[in-house]
Amino acid sequence: MKEHLAINGGDKSITKNFPWPIYDEQEVEAVAAIVRSGKWGNPDCGDAVEKFESEFAAFCGSKYAVSCVNGSVSLRLALISCGVKPGDEVIVPPYTFITTASSVIECNCVPVFVDIDPETYNMDPKAIEAAITERTRVIIPVHFGGLACDMDAIMDIAKRHGLRVIEDAAHGHGAEYKGKKLGSIADVGSFSFQSSKNLTSGEGGIVITDDDDLYAMMRSLRNVGRIEGGQWYDHYNPGCNYRITQMQAVLLSSQLKRLPEQTQRRNDNGFYLNTLLEKIEGITPLKRSEEITMHCYHIYIFKYDASKFGGLSKNQFAEMLTAEGVPCFKGYPHPLYKQPLFQNKNFMCYAIPETADYSQVNCPVAEQACSTDAVWILQHAMLGEPEDMEAFAGAVRKIQLAAI
Repeated sequence: MKEHLAINGGDKSITKNFPWPIYDEQEVEAVAAIVRSGKWGNPDCGDAVEKFESEFAAFCGSKYAVSCVNGSVSLRLALISCGVKPGDEVIVPPYTFITTASSVIECNCVPVFVDIDPETYNMDPKAIEAAITERTRVIIPVHFGGLACDMDAIMDIAKRHGLRVIEDAAHGHGAEYKGKKLGSIADVGSFSFQSSKNLTSGEGGIVITDDDDLYAMMRSLRNVGRIEGGQWYDHYNPGCNYRITQMQAVLLSSQLKRLPEQTQRRNDNGFYLNTLLEKIEGITPLKRSEEITMHCYHIYIFKYDASKFGGLSKNQFAEMLTAEGVPCFKGYPHPLYKQPLFQNKNFMCYAIPETADYSQVNCPVAEQACSTDAVWILQHAMLGEPEDMEAFAGAVRKIQLAAI
């Protein structure tokens, strides 16, 4: 049977391509119209930017939205606006992209890593409670892969301890928790429009909020510290030019029209793929509670048990699955606190105390997810047809049969 595997020269299980991004002449013409107008900048002629911000805020059910150059900057704008001071602690998960934690460093604050729930790979509320100190100011839950965190529990903890909450919804465009769009539940929601994201303009980011003061500060920081009604060369806050262009804005407006249907398709395919994979011994889809009223599956994640696949390591299995034509990835090699940035404390910041020793951090669930358990299927594959989900599950079975 091993010779039938694609990695050994056999036929691939899936030969279909899953293109991303998806676009047509609507996007091409929208960008071309801006180019022809000669009005490319923002804010000197930023009507398209303001239009997209209004559209995205309405889509999320929020009062305000402030666009910016990327999802890393959007987190920084949110943190500064929430009033963090040098040396403050910010609680973050270890199983996420680096900027959830590095944005904290850039604000001269201390990232405090708490472990993830083994059933969801999202921040474990019990671990949050145990990590709070007198220096804690903000919690940043990450809706990893587009799966909503337990926001009721997190918001309750924050309220009892007087903390701000910033939702890192870089993976969460269009997903919902109890019918509310991700990013709209906490004090601030932060999104990315990087090229792999479910809503993309190649690069870009945005923050959403219902808070008037947070909005005013984030808008000022994004625009070189200027304030509403102030003079052009009056700068009130330590901001920078983090503005997006008109071309990005019209591209995002066009892509936003596609997002509801795409999100529903990803959601439905995720439900279906769960039913297929949970029948395969050694494969466990992540838990999806009833509170998750819409999952956007920026990453479809399942847990892999090597003992049911003849001892194949996770990395070997992921390589075989990729060879079969499934757009998949083995995930992060290790939790964030094991990155050289944290192990070497290469922070270039003055406010992080010597007691912040990341060599002693241990989050067992995140460690296991990285080393042996977590396998990802990428979002563009979740825009396929039901028969594609069947083919993905078939490829997993094919590998298992060949391995045992």
